[in-house]
Amino acid sequence: MPQLAERMSRAVPSAIMAIAEKARRMKAQGRDIISFSIGVPNFLPGDHVYEAARNALTHDSGQYGSNRGPDALLDAFLVHLKRNGFEQFERKHLCYGVGAKHVIFNLMYAVIEEGDEIILPAPYWTSHIDIARILGAEVKIAQCGADQDYKLRPEQLRALIGPKTKLLIFNNPSNPTGMVYSEEEVRALGDVLVDSDIWIMSDDIYNQMIFDGLGWHHLLKTHPSLQDRVIVLDSLSKTYGMPGWRVGFAAAPESIAQALVTLNSNHITNLPEVVCAAAVAALTGPQDIPVRMCAEFALKRDEVMACFGRIAGLSCPRPQGAFYAFPDISFAFGKRHGESRIANDVDFCTALLEAEGVACVPGSAFGEPNGLRISYTCKASELTEGLRRFEAFCAALR
Repeated sequence: MPQLAERMSRAVPSAIMAIAEKARRMKAQGRDIISFSIGVPNFLPGDHVYEAARNALTHDSGQYGSNRGPDALLDAFLVHLKRNGFEQFERKHLCYGVGAKHVIFNLMYAVIEEGDEIILPAPYWTSHIDIARILGAEVKIAQCGADQDYKLRPEQLRALIGPKTKLLIFNNPSNPTGMVYSEEEVRALGDVLVDSDIWIMSDDIYNQMIFDGLGWHHLLKTHPSLQDRVIVLDSLSKTYGMPGWRVGFAAAPESIAQALVTLNSNHITNLPEVVCAAAVAALTGPQDIPVRMCAEFALKRDEVMACFGRIAGLSCPRPQGAFYAFPDISFAFGKRHGESRIANDVDFCTALLEAEGVACVPGSAFGEPNGLRISYTCKASELTEGLRRFEAFCAALR
């Protein structure tokens, strides 16, 4: 019998989706389940987005579209980039994809040879490492624990850059931790990178979700000389409540952007007209919903941290962006909850789901087995109840 390609032995299903699916099955069986497992915004885009989509359907051409993206969408991307302080990009630097994950896959495919090294700070987003391994990269992980606020330090980065290093993946604000790098921290990493010759993938999809007046700081602002090596990744999914519309894009050196266009021409060809029209409306229309939701997520973050502060032994660096918290739960290891013994993060999340009906993702899925990820995008009432259950679970550990 013919065999699958060897690379499929390195492909694994998303751990996040596996937890979410288990929670869905339990809910379908009648369990009262509250899910903190998947990072899906709990809001929809404004009416102007749906109106643009309806108009596009009315005037649908039925034809193939651009492999790079239609001019109207590219110009809308440029509007968004300029709002973020990037004036240097032109259409030739852009390319879209079926969500940011697709753009990331294409980017790694374009720059990574089998055996090339990728530097990835942990905790990391699961797809970053999964895609890298599918493509045969050697992943050099920088362990960034709670004791350093889950942030990459310059000395770690410098020590990991070697002759085979091809790419750094830098995610700010962070999924899964919600941590945000200060200007000084970004500058210090940039000081290391200017002396290297590697690509830098800047995963920026949570850039509109930053709390406490901290501000968003970027390598292209602290070190403009990195322009020819930095690839900016962004998406409509989180900012505009449009994960199912599947629109991601890259702003990159022209050679990278053209490589992404070429790859698109060989698989997706184009995004549908209706999706592009909705994306243009989201990017260029009223921005009140993202602003309002950022404020709402900051309040939910405060509720999460207040709960954590009441749990003896639990610690959690204070997230300042995205909609995640990543508590260190190692205080629970070696304890019991009822008949369940908690030896590790997987045991903790399994017992929590079975005993209290609360679904979280074990930290080992993100390269940090001392923690777990909570996504607080659910309804306010569900968040309050889920945190009550989480606190009760921890109080019952013996």
